[in-house]
Formats: sequence, structure tokens, C-alpha cells
Amino acid sequence: MKLKKLIALGLATVMSASMLVGCGAKSDSNASTDDGDKVFKVGMITDTGGVNDESFNQSTWKGFQDAQEKFGKDKLEIKYLESKQDADYVQNIDTFADEEMDLIIGVGFKLEQAITEAAKNYPEQQFALIDAVCEGEQPENVTSLLFEDNASAYLTGLIAGRMTETNKVGFIGGMESPVISKFDYGFRAGVKAANPDAEVMVQYANSFTDSALGKTIANQMHSKNADIIFTCAGAVGIGAIEAAKENGKKAIGVDQDQNALAPKNVITSAMKNIDVAVVELLSKVVDGSYKGGEVIINTLAMNGVGIPQSSEKNVPPDVLKYVIEEAEKVKSGEVKVPATKEEFEQLNK
Repeated sequence: MKLKKLIALGLATVMSASMLVGCGAKSDSNASTDDGDKVFKVGMITDTGGVNDESFNQSTWKGFQDAQEKFGKDKLEIKYLESKQDADYVQNIDTFADEEMDLIIGVGFKLEQAITEAAKNYPEQQFALIDAVCEGEQPENVTSLLFEDNASAYLTGLIAGRMTETNKVGFIGGMESPVISKFDYGFRAGVKAANPDAEVMVQYANSFTDSALGKTIANQMHSKNADIIFTCAGAVGIGAIEAAKENGKKAIGVDQDQNALAPKNVITSAMKNIDVAVVELLSKVVDGSYKGGEVIINTLAMNGVGIPQSSEKNVPPDVLKYVIEEAEKVKSGEVKVPATKEEFEQLNK
């Protein structure tokens, strides 16, 4: 059975259909063009997970690379700076601001404070934030890219609820935050909708980088009979997937299709098409239509989030059919997916 495009990300264009709500360095560049046209310079600042986190930093950088492939190195210069610790955010922003980037993109909610402050200090500089909005009124020189993560997590919860053989599944979060809460409570709601008898074990790692800790937490959950674990914690999830491979359990990936990490164990992923969203944003920079101060929400109905085509490999056809049907209810608004603890508790009263 083929997954419909509404769920199979990687086939959909996100930003053209998005909802607009007003409000160590690596580079790949060519300093000048033969005809003297402007070379646009765009920079990405990772959070502490690093550019090769197999998650949202890596997906963002893929968007940069795809945009450069689209326009050519003689038109678009791309560069990233990795943040090894939180203290690096401000320094990395200052570095790119000094280089007069046309757009600086900060990846992850942990950069919100640094970007908000930088927007004040560099009023002529354009910034973008992934997975966060600025505190207070959105600055005119900051664009936010948000995703309906609770909806994609809900779909993976439906799968976990239907596929668990022990009626025990797990969720591992990185750090408590509004973004991770969307994954957490969306997943819990999906599990309960598909299987009211299932128990969801929840633990936060307080890290997005410690893969060894992810493996330890997953092993502990496996020892308590959890047979499917969904991890939303950057590199922590890599360790959880390793535990699934070693213990013969199932895992659910996040942000991008993580099936390749363990083809027999990663049954699906809660995806968000960050790379496509970034290509659209950078395209606006190049064609001159970019406008700051917007909050762009990429929803399930707009193909901004979903589950990947690879789900067909390990998820039974009848379960996929069920998920597709339930996804339509989410898209239409018939099913309201919680994004917070309060909404989840209200749903289950």
C-alpha cells in the first residue's frame, strides 16, 4: 500500500502552502560572479547537537545545500557555525553579523533568547528562528519557522498504540520546552486513541547530545517491557535507536526519516520538512521577496509534517490505512491534537 502524499513527506512542498501569521565554521562559497551579480550570503547556527545530529540541524543544513544546488554557488554562498555550548550562540551570531550575511538562521528553541537580543543589536540584519518565536512582539527582522509537531507525533502514537505487543511504550524527551511538549503530548494522545489500555513511560534526558544516556534510558524502558520507544532529543535518540537494535525492539525517529539508522527497528518517524521549508525561505532571499517579521506555521494539512514513505517497510498495511484515515480527521479539525499537558489532561477528562 502506498502512503498518501499528505503523510509521506519528502514529496511535498511546504512553504508555498504554509500558514502565515503576521506579527567551527564550514562554508561552500564563490566570492564573486562573472557578470557582477550579487552573491547572497546565508548562515546557519546550530544548537549544541551539531550539524550531523541526524535530526533538525542536519535537516536544516540539507535545506541550505539544496538551495545552493538550486541557485548555484555563484549566486548563493552558504555557511554554518556549530555551537559546542550555549555560550557560543552569541559569539556565532556576532561572527555572522560582522560578515554581513543576508540571512542568519538559528536552529532550535535554545537560540531564541540570543536571536531576540541580536535582533535589537543588529536592526538592519535579517534573522530566522526554527522551532521558536521571539518573546514578546515578533521583531520585524526575525522570521520564525514553526511546525505542527504534535500532529506528526500523534500519527506515530497511533502506530505505536496499534503495534505494541506488551501494551507498554516509551517517550524520551530532550529538555522540557514547548517544542518537546508538542511531541510528548501528541504522542501520548495518539497511543491512547489507538489503544486505551497502553501505558506510556516518559523520561526526559535533560540533553540533546548524550547518546550514551539515550541508550541507558532506552535499556531501562526495555527492561520494563516497553517494546516501542519514541525519542525527541537529537543525538540522545541515536543511543535509543542503538538500544532498540541490540534488544530487538522497535524505535520511532524524529525530525527526519531515521529508518536508515536501523532499517528493521525504526518503524516510522515524526517528520517535519525543515529542509523544504528552508529552501523556500532562502529562495525568497535570492528572488527579493523575503519579508521579515513573519511566523510561518507548517501544518499536517499543508504537508509540513507527517510520517515518511519508509513506514511501509515495518508498519502493517491495515495500521497504515488506519493512520491515513485518522490523519484526515486531524487535517479537517475533527480531531484536536493536544500540544500541552493541560490540553492532554482536558482531552482525557
